[in-house]
Amino acid sequence: MERMSSLDALNPPALPSDDFTTTFETARLLGMSVRAVQQMVDRGDLEAWKTPGGHRRIVRASVDRWRNSRGAGPAAPLSATVSADDAAALHHADRAPHAQRVLLIDDSIHFQKLVSLLMRQRFPDAELHVADDGISGLALYGRLQPQVLIVDILLPGIDGATLITSLRSHPQFARSHLVVVTSLDAAQRAPYAFALEQVPVIHKPDLVTELPRQLTPWLLPESAATDGR
Repeated sequence: MERMSSLDALNPPALPSDDFTTTFETARLLGMSVRAVQQMVDRGDLEAWKTPGGHRRIVRASVDRWRNSRGAGPAAPLSATVSADDAAALHHADRAPHAQRVLLIDDSIHFQKLVSLLMRQRFPDAELHVADDGISGLALYGRLQPQVLIVDILLPGIDGATLITSLRSHPQFARSHLVVVTSLDAAQRAPYAFALEQVPVIHKPDLVTELPRQLTPWLLPESAATDGR
């Protein structure tokens, strides 16, 4: 199978129509934005070609391989993904109704371990899920619909600001509490200001004290209310 490496149209392979998807359908399957899927195709993460009319067609098997490589399992048949809202409802139904989920997207092993330790100490009932690059983070967000999303600014693949901008196009993103963590100081964050407005930003040297303070209202709401009396 020849991967699409340029904008030239390639002859489509001899595959049944069910064995390939459009960019939009792949975005729905992975819980990503269309732009994120296009970037994956351009990098060769997904096998694809272009029709004579210039439309991408993505090999379904390559989508399943990508999901399997990240422990997500094969995607459901397209006939089962009627709409983005239906897919989100199915994800919720498959999980415990009161599960508290936190998704950390950070490529630093040190800070992954530090956040994991804080979670075990302060929020033992919450589920912590970790992605170490922006593309994996987008896929996990679509599957988990976490209550809290913790994102580093500097990430491989796509940076945190671009990831946040992409997620804001999804209606369900409004239900998540977003926290940005970064080693950048205030001046160094200026190029990413378009995505950080009204978002709590924690400087990584202050993570131990500031992160629990941000998470408590979302993961221990009853305790927060009691403490505030």
